Amino acid sequence: MISVTELRAGATFEMDGHPFRVIDYKHTKLGRGTANIKVKIRNLKDGAVVNKNFISDAKVEPIETAPRILNYLYQEGEEFKFIDPQTYEQISLPKAALEGQEKFLKENEEIKVIFWEESPLAVELPITLVFQIASAPPGVKGDSVSASFKPAVLDNGLVVKVPLFVNIGDKIKVDTRTGEYIERAK
Repeated sequence: MISVTELRAGATFEMDGHPFRVIDYKHTKLGRGTANIKVKIRNLKDGAVVNKNFISDAKVEPIETAPRILNYLYQEGEEFKFIDPQTYEQISLPKAALEGQEKFLKENEEIKVIFWEESPLAVELPITLVFQIASAPPGVKGDSVSASFKPAVLDNGLVVKVPLFVNIGDKIKVDTRTGEYIERAK
């Protein structure tokens, strides 16, 4: 058991038989008495986000999660299919488990999938991923006064604002936390 004061964003623990990941953590102490710990947590089984209050001496059971590198295959309805390249075992994850990160998935891309008790729970993407520009309007010379960015469609269908000098076929890095252009990939 660990104290709730040791929880931080990204920490995982078990409560009422369900695995949770901390999204946001706030410690408040008002005058006398015990402190309050407010956490925003995501149920890793069904994707539900819950706000929970603890008193500072409460304890939770930490869980051990194990990452495995899988290849993303395809989407089938609300399920996302992955394959283990060593065992060729196919694994499905519901859309809720991807926490909005499904827009960054590309077929055959290696993705870190987090497991708990042999069950897949969530994906963990790298901070940046490289994509190729599939379509973009041409940048007009002298058009930088009004806007220095233009919309571009990436090879996975995601639309990102890119600088005017980026053209079709260029490879760019995208921040998976914000979905924004970072730089051209080398």
